[in-house]
Amino acid sequence: MTEKKLHFISLGCPKNQVDSEVMLGMAQQEGYQLVDDPEVADLLVVNTCGFIEMARKESVDTILEMADIRQRYEGKKLVVTGCLPQRYPEELAAELPEVDHFVGTGQIPEFARLLGDGEAPRNLADQAPGWLYSHNSPRLQSTPFYTAYVKIAEGCDRTCAFCAIPGFRGKQKSRPIESIVQEVRDLAKRGVVEINLIAQELNGYGRELPLKPDGKRVELADLLKALEEVDPGPRWIRMLYLYPHGFNDRLIEQIATSKRVVPYIDMPLQHISDSVLRGMRRAGNGAFIRDLLQKLRSQIPEIVIRTTFLVGFPGETERDFQQLCDFLEEQEFDRVGVFAYSPEEGTSAYGRADEVGDDIAEERKRILYEHQAAISEKKLNQYIGQEVEVLVEGVSEETDLLLQGRLATQAPGIDGVVYINDGRSFPGQIERVCIEQTGDYDLVGGIIPSS
Repeated sequence: MTEKKLHFISLGCPKNQVDSEVMLGMAQQEGYQLVDDPEVADLLVVNTCGFIEMARKESVDTILEMADIRQRYEGKKLVVTGCLPQRYPEELAAELPEVDHFVGTGQIPEFARLLGDGEAPRNLADQAPGWLYSHNSPRLQSTPFYTAYVKIAEGCDRTCAFCAIPGFRGKQKSRPIESIVQEVRDLAKRGVVEINLIAQELNGYGRELPLKPDGKRVELADLLKALEEVDPGPRWIRMLYLYPHGFNDRLIEQIATSKRVVPYIDMPLQHISDSVLRGMRRAGNGAFIRDLLQKLRSQIPEIVIRTTFLVGFPGETERDFQQLCDFLEEQEFDRVGVFAYSPEEGTSAYGRADEVGDDIAEERKRILYEHQAAISEKKLNQYIGQEVEVLVEGVSEETDLLLQGRLATQAPGIDGVVYINDGRSFPGQIERVCIEQTGDYDLVGGIIPSS
């Protein structure tokens, strides 16, 4: 029997990557071999992102590239999955006749039907989103063996004026604590030392789950407490994407006292101007955000905060933007990402008459990054002379003369790295490193020999 070959391209965020790993697990069960060369594959799969225009363009360009290969080689099948077909099922089906099947975010279990010889509808993306995997789902880990993403919830109940995600990811749906605990335990047994918990809104976790025996709602703090007791368990647990209006004292205390949850908060704030926040339909206001930041820093002194801001939102004035610049200087965040507003169909901000304009938005983005560059340099310089724990990833991507790793407060792929210029180690090891130098975003140091 000839082994079937699969070429799989996963685009977009880590949440999409987890979906890709589940589909890869299904393919593995059906006897498919994963190959790097699409020209030798029997099945071509593109798991798309449909978040903003730039991501959609990358997805469409990739689909067309794979479609060209499909048409040049007889017998291949092309499947497009993910957010893009979930968001535009009919449009894609009409405009891309060279695609054999479309699968949305809510129909991932149907992907298994496309792996065999049985018949399946061409368009499986015209059904509701909201599917969520479990610890029993087949999954082929695509990250390095020592790190993994664990999706604890799908979808979002927020109604932010700029965001179309609830439309193609559905309302929030949380996994039971027991399922997450089992998955984390299984990953730790396989050698995973770093778990990244992901969701659209982590601190909204559990709001729709059945109440606990004491009549209280399940919360993220309950999950973190349960993960603290997993044995064997990971060394590091990192949380990605926390909504500001969702922290309570119990959650902050759980983070502060945890031996596994690292002191790292990824919390997109979007803006500080009250008028812009109202227009964005964000809960809370500038005073609430400042109070929350003060509370987090006072109760978790070693905390590292990453945030993102959205500039050029309709109605954002020069005064609003200046407030944001002043806020950046005032707070001195450790990590900052900046996005220029992108009008998205299906959102309440789409088509507003008071749009700022692309040129102004891009200029504001540039200015904000300039402000942050000096802050980042100051923050990194504080590490010089410090001894820190570093998760070794292997030989550096820049040069094979250096090793590369990350601090507990450096999330994979977005926060810079630590270059190791002295000492020997292996991927997955956590070493003590003395920081000697800094770069624009990175740190440099040598491993401290064990006594």
